Amino acid sequence: MANLKEIRNRIASVGSTMQITSAMKMVSAAKLKKAQDAITAMRPYSEKLTELLQNLSATLDGDSGSSFAAQRPVKKVLVVAITSNRGLAGAFNSNIIKASQALLQDTYSGKQVDFVTIGKKGNDILKKENTIIHHNTEIFDELTFENSAAISESLMERFTEGEYDKVVLVYNHFKNAATQLVMTEQFLPIVPAEVTEATSSADYIFEPSKLEIVEGLIPKSLKTQFFKALRDSVASEHGARMTAMHKATDNATELRDQLKLQYNKARQAAITNEILEIVGGAEALAG
Repeated sequence: MANLKEIRNRIASVGSTMQITSAMKMVSAAKLKKAQDAITAMRPYSEKLTELLQNLSATLDGDSGSSFAAQRPVKKVLVVAITSNRGLAGAFNSNIIKASQALLQDTYSGKQVDFVTIGKKGNDILKKENTIIHHNTEIFDELTFENSAAISESLMERFTEGEYDKVVLVYNHFKNAATQLVMTEQFLPIVPAEVTEATSSADYIFEPSKLEIVEGLIPKSLKTQFFKALRDSVASEHGARMTAMHKATDNATELRDQLKLQYNKARQAAITNEILEIVGGAEALAG
């Protein structure tokens, strides 16, 4: 059994860890509220804009379709893995890394798969065995639409110039503070919605032309889609870290209680031994 000093040191160490995890939980909870409000407010606009463009793209003729909707044989794939710059968030980063590697090994096996990494944690792991054509760790320091638009424009340019036949986003979708869903979302080419009888027979007057409207709105829609993925990831990160730190604090509390019980038992045993030694010594003197 460990001596009393060792147990006291462990109790002090666990107490210090509890203070750190509790503070991190509170910080993440405060940041989560702002990030959650931001992504909740943005989703309806982004989803409606995407739906509108998909419906318009579906009704365009094949020859007059947008360059962003061009369907080519998939030989080269670009995977955009969105992780975080910091750890201590449970399986938040490892889930994205596993999903990205699954795309490489299973979904697009035999094809050229390159990566764009957003966030330090994903880049540190994926760069060991894969080709990273670009990585960005500063975007989360100041997450604005303008900063994210520069990255999404680069992705669009690589697709339209034929460097890659498909661009896929891998990120954590924020459901609630305790649940984050790994999303594998096709960024390019745009997936047109299925043409139904209602949409095909609808008689709309477009001014300017339908193609001009699509060509003008698609870049904005793609930038919005990418920005939404980044915001989703930020909210998911804070939720995952808050949950992880809450569990860590609970585990530390349980461990501390066990150590205190162990300490009290050891202390009581030491006191009992001392009493027995005193009594034994007194009896020896009396005898």
